Amino acid sequence: MRIATYLHEGRRRHGIVEGETVRALPGGVSPLDALGVIPPGPAVPLSDVRLLAPLEPRTVRDFVTFEEHVEGVRRSVDAANGVPEAWYDAPTFYFTNPYAIVGPYDVVPMPPGSRVLDFELEVAAVIGKEGRDLTPEQAREHIVGYTVFNDWSARDLQSAEMKVGLGPCKGKDTAATLGPYLVTADELEPYRDADGFLRLALTAEINGEVIGKDLLSNMSWTFEEMVAYASRGTWVRPGDVLGSGTCGNGGCLAELWGVRGRQDPAPMKPGDTVTLTVEGIGTVSNTVVAGADPVPLPTARRRSRERP
Repeated sequence: MRIATYLHEGRRRHGIVEGETVRALPGGVSPLDALGVIPPGPAVPLSDVRLLAPLEPRTVRDFVTFEEHVEGVRRSVDAANGVPEAWYDAPTFYFTNPYAIVGPYDVVPMPPGSRVLDFELEVAAVIGKEGRDLTPEQAREHIVGYTVFNDWSARDLQSAEMKVGLGPCKGKDTAATLGPYLVTADELEPYRDADGFLRLALTAEINGEVIGKDLLSNMSWTFEEMVAYASRGTWVRPGDVLGSGTCGNGGCLAELWGVRGRQDPAPMKPGDTVTLTVEGIGTVSNTVVAGADPVPLPTARRRSRERP
């Protein structure tokens, strides 16, 4: 089942996609509750609606599970070689901004103050049932479906702020694409390999030119293992989104910059269009536009450290 959120005739709706049409779900039924629901609405051509992000996440955890990506980006962003040994210990993640979600075909503004914008090709799992301290086997029952995820990144802002040691912040704060649909987990089971990974082909294009291709099964942890780790000592709840991390072999520009030793291809600029396709899920395509200028702020005051 493919579940869409869309605008039609001025109304925001959720619906089930059937071929090139969508049927509205009953009022009050969320995308997370759509399994088994028969949509009563008439079939509306997808060409007549505006697709939105398939859900409004409660939280967004973005993991880093592709070793090839870590190698390339670390060389580009931190001028370091190899993969930190600690990366192999657990599927680490950071929390990113659920208020920055954009739809599958929305424009994406340049982050204020950034001149080095990058895309990141990922797949996200969506939680459909709450749980905590889950095993990977239990976690599978808590994943309702999957969607394409583009973790837009201002690499110049990211490089500067990560020197403080708290990870990315404003470098990841302007936009994150989800879409085009929430594809229920059962639809992707035929792609599961013997090791439990989803073997989906991933493709990244800039202005119609393919610059990256990979397989989702090159992840070093399964989504079930990621959910289990995320639930350790806390809750995962319906509407939580867990990103796979960026794939390798051109899943973002920074990886290619690290491999090639130069910014080739060039950073994203207004007018550029990024198109990401994931087998079995669909395609998102966003065009970059000019953004707002940063509001000026002072640098830190060097205080006297006077004590009372």
